[in-house]
Formats: sequence, C-alpha cells, structure tokens
Amino acid sequence: MELDPVIHAAARLRITATLATLPTGDRMSFPRLQELLDMTAGNLSTHLRKLEEAEYVEVTKTHQGRMPVTYLALSKRGRRAFEDYTDALRDLLGASE
Repeated sequence: MELDPVIHAAARLRITATLATLPTGDRMSFPRLQELLDMTAGNLSTHLRKLEEAEYVEVTKTHQGRMPVTYLALSKRGRRAFEDYTDALRDLLGASE
C-alpha cells in the first residue's frame, strides 16, 4: 500500500489524527483545533482547504448569536482514508522487521 500524499504532510496528518479521535458525527470548532495543534489560523486554513478538496474534511460555517463559527469533522471518506493510511503505515513499519 502507498501512503496517501494528502494525509502524509505533517500538518495534515496532525489534523486528521486529531479529528479522527472524535466519534463519528461529532465536530470540533476551528479555534479549538487551532489551539490543540498550536497552528496559525492561516496555516491551519491552508491545510484544511487541501483536506476539504479531497473530501476528507467537512466544514460547517454557522453563527452563535452574532459570532461566526466554523466547525470541522472528518467525512466518511476522510475517516476511511485515515484508516487506510494508518494501515499502510503499520505495514510499512512491519516490513522493516
């Protein structure tokens, strides 16, 4: 198996790994993800755009009162891609024994 190049970039791997910890159907706010990963808003946005283009991340923009809020979640396709990525990584690491 080949490692998915969309996920393989370090920042995108950290994003998908963090979102994968959420139960299916749950989501995380952009500021919370930014805080957990200690990334700038611009850097996080750039990597999220790549994941969204691959249909790995679902982005929901809404409002709480007058404040805009962005929520993020792994899509079904993204969760599957992350599982495939981790399986491929395990295979790769196991092959070196």
